Amino acid sequence: MDLSQLNTKIPIELLNASMQNSLISSLGIEIESVGEGEVVASMPVSEKTMRPGGILHGGANLALAETIAGLGSILLIDSNEYDARGIQVAANHVGGVKEGRVVATAKIIHQGKQTHVWNVDITRNDGKLISTARVTNMIIKKND
Repeated sequence: MDLSQLNTKIPIELLNASMQNSLISSLGIEIESVGEGEVVASMPVSEKTMRPGGILHGGANLALAETIAGLGSILLIDSNEYDARGIQVAANHVGGVKEGRVVATAKIIHQGKQTHVWNVDITRNDGKLISTARVTNMIIKKND
């Protein structure tokens, strides 16, 4: 499998609709674009994503990172036969944000047969980095 096989033909509206009634929609995460080896999404900074004290919760950033890295892996595999499952997420939170939306960009850095590794950078509206995460997904045969 190579990056040219990334399924970019699924309409963004359908991807977002498929995530309704889940943690993803509860946090307000919206897929913005899908390209070769890349997924971009945004999330509001709101009472649902803030920690006490009025800043974006690091756990919301982790959920955003794992969401788009997982989607990216699913779009790279034959999802009728295989599934992608997050097995590790590690992040550094290097800034804070109190309002607006954050934008996350996931880029695949390793695409093996059994694992995918993604780098996810999350930025404020002005482009300043607030979190960077590394997400590892395991690719498994369905019903195993």
